[in-house]
Amino acid sequence: MTEQKKTPESLNDTAPQVDVETLMAEYDRESNTRHFAGVPRVVMRYILAAFSFYVFYMNLFSVWPEQIRRASFVGLIVLLAFVLYPAKKRSAKTQNFVPWYDLLLGLIGAAAYFYYVVNFADLAVKATRITQLDVIVGVVGVLITAEVCRRVVGLPILVVASAFVCYAFYAGYSLKRIVYTLFYTLDGVIGTPIGVCSTFIVLFIILGSFLEKTNIGTFFIDIANSIAGRAMGGPAKVAVIASALEGMYSGSSVANTVGSGSVTIPVMKKAGYDRDFAAAVEAAASTGGQIMPPIMGAAAFLMAEMTGTPYFMIAVAAIFPAILYFTGIFMMVHFEAKKNGLKGLPKESIPNFFKLFLSRGYLFLPIVVLIVTMSVGYTPSRAACLAILTAIMVSMFRQDTRLTPKTFIAALENGAKNTIGVAAACSIAGIIVGVVSLTGIGLKLAEGLLFLSGGIDFIALFLTMIACLILGMGVPTTANYVIMATITAPIILKLIPGTPVLAAHFFVFYFGVVADITPPVALAAYAGAAISGGNPLRTGVIATKLAIAAFIIPYMFVLNPTMLLINASFLQIVLFVITSMIGMFAISCGMEGFMKRQLSAWQRILAVGAGLLMIDPGLVTDLVGMIIIAYLILLQYGVKQKNTSKQVAA
Repeated sequence: MTEQKKTPESLNDTAPQVDVETLMAEYDRESNTRHFAGVPRVVMRYILAAFSFYVFYMNLFSVWPEQIRRASFVGLIVLLAFVLYPAKKRSAKTQNFVPWYDLLLGLIGAAAYFYYVVNFADLAVKATRITQLDVIVGVVGVLITAEVCRRVVGLPILVVASAFVCYAFYAGYSLKRIVYTLFYTLDGVIGTPIGVCSTFIVLFIILGSFLEKTNIGTFFIDIANSIAGRAMGGPAKVAVIASALEGMYSGSSVANTVGSGSVTIPVMKKAGYDRDFAAAVEAAASTGGQIMPPIMGAAAFLMAEMTGTPYFMIAVAAIFPAILYFTGIFMMVHFEAKKNGLKGLPKESIPNFFKLFLSRGYLFLPIVVLIVTMSVGYTPSRAACLAILTAIMVSMFRQDTRLTPKTFIAALENGAKNTIGVAAACSIAGIIVGVVSLTGIGLKLAEGLLFLSGGIDFIALFLTMIACLILGMGVPTTANYVIMATITAPIILKLIPGTPVLAAHFFVFYFGVVADITPPVALAAYAGAAISGGNPLRTGVIATKLAIAAFIIPYMFVLNPTMLLINASFLQIVLFVITSMIGMFAISCGMEGFMKRQLSAWQRILAVGAGLLMIDPGLVTDLVGMIIIAYLILLQYGVKQKNTSKQVAA
């Protein structure tokens, strides 16, 4: 979802224009496409729109076998990818030319998948007794898909998948067996990740594209501005709120950072925030969009599929951790502003919340329809289609949001284009799933971590966290989660018996997501730094500090699943919400080194320690944490009173 957002009227005078398209091409490989003009541009637009219509038909009307649905979907993705994506990064200049070898590779790759479609019945009977021709077709199909992934997504996920394939050979499996598993079964390229991508994810990507065309991103920024614009450090708080709202439909940390950040980062800088801090706020908040229900970067639907948990339960379980994450960023932004005496935006530049909501609040309706239909039992596919229809209808209420035939086709085009990267990543993630299923390597990895951890739960979780951060570098949210769910979630379930399946999956999902702001490969932080003109590495470090909640909360998922509302009473939930918020307040003070005034080093350590005690549910830990926090508050205010008394005496 990479389209440039219009600058809200309230910020027109303070936010210079940023070339979003160039930034996205630089920091998000999925946006590094060829740029056509004239007739080729029109032809490509209608081809991509036709692909979106094909997706609607496949999901709503077709009764094809699952293998045919998935193989045809990947075949078309491969062909489109070679037409749209050059072999190397290019500038954003018009390129009305596709090299012959790209067309040839695209046709060969598509032919490999449609060979499977045509011969599906015969191949199902052959099973592992596939012919030499079948093996060649399978090898070609996998290699060309790997090249698509390299062009569209990048090398990290490809390196991981290659290592797993090499292990399959090392484990003694023949080429024929490996090719059969990875190309001709539902345990490989056309496995669960592509299955979910071709049914659920693609429709939510198209929904996001339609929401963009209704200017809902601008509305979210204006809403956030009306809520927090006048507050101390208002521009940064606006960025946090807007990114949380955009997380409801955004599927990319980088796209969210660039889309919102092109407006919010310049305003934060003008308000007095350090440029690295401004970029870090946007990067951390935008990355948090991937953990924000109800969509969670489309990972919620994958999680429902892979854990066997109803979608509604996953969305509900994700609510409080997401609120705690954004609360942590919001508080640190507040203390940073307080520390530096930063003010909010002028009153005249702030839109009225009630007038704004009454005039454009209807833009929320597609998301409301999505949540309601999913809650009452509609399939994700049908719920997404109804939400898309709602988005089209509500767009007609105002001229500035109305979809014309041109913007309607453009929404379908952007939806199809944005699907390519996710589908490429999911197809390669399927290879990892296939190798794990074939070789049982997941059990061996669990045994290795068990040995390294010495059987200590916290160390085992810490080592799993490191693995998630490494495996998640530069990988889109959905494919990221598939890798974590396949490789690292089973490790937790093996190392810590009794852990709820949902808790293990949330643990690895969170740490896979925050890889986008964790140096050295912190794509969202790098994109934010490009807008602010700051230092990318320092931006990544600050973003990691701001997102500290995401490095704490997952441990609670496993050690005490109350946070996910698993087996929790109403009283437990209420107490946990209160104590966790107080704990997040203390951690924020400690991380920023400021409460009422500057905190000393030992006070900062005490504040962070007390906050951690409060977030961990338990009577003893809560009492100790409350005593320490109360002591720090009294100390801060006590110093002021003492100084005031001295001044009066003088």
